[in-house]
Amino acid sequence: MRAGIFTALAIAVHNFPEGLATFATALEDPALGVLIALAIAIHNIPEGISVSVPIFYATGDRSKAFRYSFLSGLAEPTGAVIGFVILMPFLGPFILGALLAFVAGIMVYISLDEILPMAHRYGHSHLVIVALVLGMLVMAVSLLMF
Repeated sequence: MRAGIFTALAIAVHNFPEGLATFATALEDPALGVLIALAIAIHNIPEGISVSVPIFYATGDRSKAFRYSFLSGLAEPTGAVIGFVILMPFLGPFILGALLAFVAGIMVYISLDEILPMAHRYGHSHLVIVALVLGMLVMAVSLLMF
């Protein structure tokens, strides 16, 4: 249960800047915004699984697992709304670049400092590294495709 709740919190913190990045990018280039939204939607599937599975196994309650997963995902549209309300009057090329760099930094920090060490503790360390490399490969291929 603790791992599921921690994962839900980590993913909520991760999703908030994703919402900001998607909003800012869609304002600047709607076609790129759609691609980013699609990529984020695809990677939200394993995020939801990583939240709901530990909670389901700890409680046996599917609705509780779904609620935690759903709530962690709500951070994304919240980030977009806050970005719209606060950043809209100031958004330009410099602010957009700074925002995307800030979001990337948050995501890298959360991944390397929080999620990756937890994956090592709860799984097979070689499997974690293989999955990390495969994830990087998928991202590289997707960048080449678009």
